[in-house]
Amino acid sequence: MQEPALTTIETARLQLRPMRGDDFDALLHIFTDTKVMASFGGELFTPAQMHGWLDRNLEHQAQFGYGLFSVIRKADGRLIGDCGLEQMAVDGHAAAELGYDFCSDAWSQGFATEAACAVRDYAFTELRLPRLISLIRVGNLASRRVAGKVGMQLMAEPDRYGIRYWQFALDRSERA
Repeated sequence: MQEPALTTIETARLQLRPMRGDDFDALLHIFTDTKVMASFGGELFTPAQMHGWLDRNLEHQAQFGYGLFSVIRKADGRLIGDCGLEQMAVDGHAAAELGYDFCSDAWSQGFATEAACAVRDYAFTELRLPRLISLIRVGNLASRRVAGKVGMQLMAEPDRYGIRYWQFALDRSERA
């Protein structure tokens, strides 16, 4: 599949560029990190699961013109996470979810907040999306703090696929 030429976002310490197929190894490192996967309550990804996840995200980019960005730390050029937007159905309504995953050795350094704020601004100013949500597994306090720093408010605690989530939301009009 040809990957589209999409926007790259620069922050003080990060480059958020469109995810690519050759990000596989770096992403697999994140999704086989026991600390990362414990925050999701899930099992470590197998290479086959990583291929499926990556293919779905690349297809999302092609369909919507945006998706998850690969987050590159400028200081050393290392891919340390992903952050971006995914269209999904929540309670029967289309929603753009702001999500982020970072390798555990990049935690507690403000990278997730820096990336998520940049994606929030891009979503509202460039894409003109009306609303963003974040679904965070109940108990993931670090991700909950990031959602709060982005300006999101806790709206609900839905059950999706038998898993409890905190649902945060922020409307574009609240950022004006």
